[in-house]
Amino acid sequence: MKKIMNLLIILVLVTLAACKTEDNENEAQQNLDNESPTEKIVFGQTSWTSTEAPTEIVKQILEEVGYEVEVSLLSQPLIFQGLQSEEVDFFMDAWLPYTEAALWEEYKDDLQKVTTSYENVPLGWVVPSYVDEETIADLEGKADKFDGEVVTIEPGAGIVDISEEVMQNENYNMDGFELIPSSESAMMGVIDSKIRNEEPFVITGWRPHSMFAKYDLKFLEDTEENFKYDNVYVLSYQGIEDKYPEAYEILSNWSIEVSDLEEMMLAYENGVSFEESAAEWIEENRDQVDEMIGK
Repeated sequence: MKKIMNLLIILVLVTLAACKTEDNENEAQQNLDNESPTEKIVFGQTSWTSTEAPTEIVKQILEEVGYEVEVSLLSQPLIFQGLQSEEVDFFMDAWLPYTEAALWEEYKDDLQKVTTSYENVPLGWVVPSYVDEETIADLEGKADKFDGEVVTIEPGAGIVDISEEVMQNENYNMDGFELIPSSESAMMGVIDSKIRNEEPFVITGWRPHSMFAKYDLKFLEDTEENFKYDNVYVLSYQGIEDKYPEAYEILSNWSIEVSDLEEMMLAYENGVSFEESAAEWIEENRDQVDEMIGK
């Protein structure tokens, strides 16, 4: 009888241990099921330094709170397409309501402005301060002086589209001038070589850009008002606030000074990577970053 009782006690203990193990396994599995996988945020980025700098800052902020971040180098039209299809989650450098009006008009039903990065930024045709011309109209009859070129960036950018309108404007006689699409780096090469020899040139320019921290330049007045001052927005698609609520909330509280971006761009030209300068910006603006991430 005693042996039977001992066997029953052992059986009960084994059963209890097995149940406890199963409970622990179920609890562990439930915890795993409740854990969200690392969420990946995709930024569309142009080759412009004005896009690279803020994108890198926000990339590091999102990585700090646990997101995986991918940056896709794309032309601006492809970024808008990517936002519409939700293959791109954010774009840091949309100039509205004027410069990129055509792209916004095409995609606005599917997109949203998340926040304003900075306001009232100029863009237009830029010349060195040592030339006498002050307006676009002053270029009339001076194609030879300026090698007949207005050097700009890649086709598809808003500033290129507006420059084409300027070339066709009947109130500007641009005979002898040609709009020359290139890249930002190629355009900067033109500035470097021309200024070295104190030669005239016309390029398309905008702020923020390191060219204004590096050289003495001026915008030509556009009396026909083709170029208008814009705000620069962070864009995403409709519903991003439900898909990635924390990332949306962080980006909603983003802003930066134009001067900060121009310092980063100039540092980049002097060999400081955007990764390094972005980390430095985050350190120097820790209170703002903590507010963004809800600390």
